[in-house]
Amino acid sequence: MVKLSRHRDGEAVSGSRCRAWCAWGHRKGHARYSANLHGPAVRDENLPLGEVKDHFDAIESSAYSVSLFTDWRNQLVSEVWIKSRDEEGQAFDATTEFFGAKRATKNLHPIAELSAENCTEQMGVPGPWYERLPHFRMGFTPSAGKELQSEYFVPRQHAVEAILAVERLRDQVSPHLMISEIRTIAADNLWLSPCYEQPCVSIHFTWKQDWPAVRKLLPVIEKELAPFKARPHWGKVFTTSPTELKSIYQKLPDLFN
Repeated sequence: MVKLSRHRDGEAVSGSRCRAWCAWGHRKGHARYSANLHGPAVRDENLPLGEVKDHFDAIESSAYSVSLFTDWRNQLVSEVWIKSRDEEGQAFDATTEFFGAKRATKNLHPIAELSAENCTEQMGVPGPWYERLPHFRMGFTPSAGKELQSEYFVPRQHAVEAILAVERLRDQVSPHLMISEIRTIAADNLWLSPCYEQPCVSIHFTWKQDWPAVRKLLPVIEKELAPFKARPHWGKVFTTSPTELKSIYQKLPDLFN
């Protein structure tokens, strides 16, 4: 048995935690969450992409967790899911309008044509973090249940540029897409984390289950995001080459030493 100390063996501890990350899946931040969260105040009626371009930081910092869902059509974000901490003594207050998007009046699924039955409780109903942070209820089918997924992490300072780069591909992307989610994540010190030493915006794609079509699209998306050093999600589909992975995950060679 080898004993490691965070204070004495900082880098080694980060590498060890990273190996656990590879074996068990990314559980970043689970131990930090203790508070209850309000169920998402979902905004439908479409948030204009222009508002995201002009007010991205204000939108994403408006609550504890903010997710933007879009199919990249019509320069619109179809749903905004806003999850706030249930602070003692503070009543939940969801304004009727949010950067041009109106408050939803019923529970919604990120994929508009699907029932919200499988989704977490919404409309500001409070609950423990492990029931509110996930978009889908434990024991129920998440997302569509039959799909392909990709996700790319871009340094937060390039968020708007990266979003607009994908939006320019809308005519190629939308026909094969169920929904995209855009969210932000804090930096960490896990060697293989896409957020290693950099706060990120992630652009997630839930694809229709058509691998030949998706396989052709991924290099196109990756080329558009390459100027921003986008890091792909290890557990989802991508075509980034091993050489490129070594350049954007700088600790990758150290992991196997």
